[in-house]
Amino acid sequence: MTTQTEQSSIPAVPAQMQGSHHWIMTLELPGRLTSSLYGTWTPPTGATRCDVFTAIKNHITSANPDLAGANTMFFALEPNQL
Repeated sequence: MTTQTEQSSIPAVPAQMQGSHHWIMTLELPGRLTSSLYGTWTPPTGATRCDVFTAIKNHITSANPDLAGANTMFFALEPNQL
């Protein structure tokens, strides 16, 4: 039996071109669809976590109107640094 290992290189986006925060959101239309999305974003000065949540969800649902009535199953927002 032969095993092959494939290496793939995911092109890195320079940190200065990314947002200050990384987010993940999972939306669900029960019995129809579950969608997990992610990205980076730099919130405006003074924005709250609620502001960011609302802005991201509105962005997602404006691009995907079918998700407008979806339940939020998961939301994470963290500084985009290690």
